[in-house]
Amino acid sequence: MSTLIEAAPAKRRRPPGALRQFVARLVREQPVGAAAGLVFIAFLFCGVFAHLLAPYGFNEISPLQRLKPPSLRHLFGTDNLGRDVLSRCLYGAQLSVIIGLSAAALATVLSVTIGTVTAYIGGRFDMIAQRFVDAYMSFPELVILITVVSVLGPGMIQIIGILSLVLGIAGSRIIRSAVLSVREQSYVHAAQSIGGTSTRVMLRHVLPNVMAPVIVLFTVGVGNVILAESALSFLGFGVPPPAPTWGGMLTGSSRNYMYLAPWMALAPGVCLTLVVFSINMFGDALRDLLDPRMRNR
Repeated sequence: MSTLIEAAPAKRRRPPGALRQFVARLVREQPVGAAAGLVFIAFLFCGVFAHLLAPYGFNEISPLQRLKPPSLRHLFGTDNLGRDVLSRCLYGAQLSVIIGLSAAALATVLSVTIGTVTAYIGGRFDMIAQRFVDAYMSFPELVILITVVSVLGPGMIQIIGILSLVLGIAGSRIIRSAVLSVREQSYVHAAQSIGGTSTRVMLRHVLPNVMAPVIVLFTVGVGNVILAESALSFLGFGVPPPAPTWGGMLTGSSRNYMYLAPWMALAPGVCLTLVVFSINMFGDALRDLLDPRMRNR
């Protein structure tokens, strides 16, 4: 009597997740972008946990420690009032995280809404809407920001609202160009032919296929918001003191003590440059990975 020996089923290897595959591709194909992404993540970590990482309070004054150079006690030195520059840079990163992410998210939502609706409807509505966008983009952004902030007054809420409006209208052109190409695809026409409403077609078929430029627009928008907020703070229209911002730390006393205590301006300047550069490099890496036309190069 022959015995049937059943082989034990082999264990199936679970395929790695999509996020893991994307991170592996980012490290393998875009090492500079991956390093910039690590800097961006470190910036977010420092901003979120600034109250735990800062060795001193952002407005803690020690008159006996005025204008001290960088040392083990004060890694970035102290300012003219005896405040620790490292602590103020960390708390400035916290404000930059709040303003940058909030304004970039609102600007991306506004860009997606304007660009998708105008490009999908098309016709005279698209032409009229884009003429308003062209007229708005003809004005310098900094002049609009300074004018509106001078009317509404400085503050975090005002800056977030103004920056999201300015960047959102300008970014709608990028989303519109992507939607125009997706709108002519066969699956969009098929969804329309079976009776799909415009809202359903835009949400289910158009938006998922333009997420690559949306993600890149958001990441680049974070750096642009941080840079614009720093410019406003440098000109005196940003978040009012004593809240520390990198742009506010670069003006005022930093310019007066530039030769006596150069670390007062170098520390926030280096932080601002490094963060904006890393965010832009990370956005370029995401664009190269998510764009199917770049994969064959």
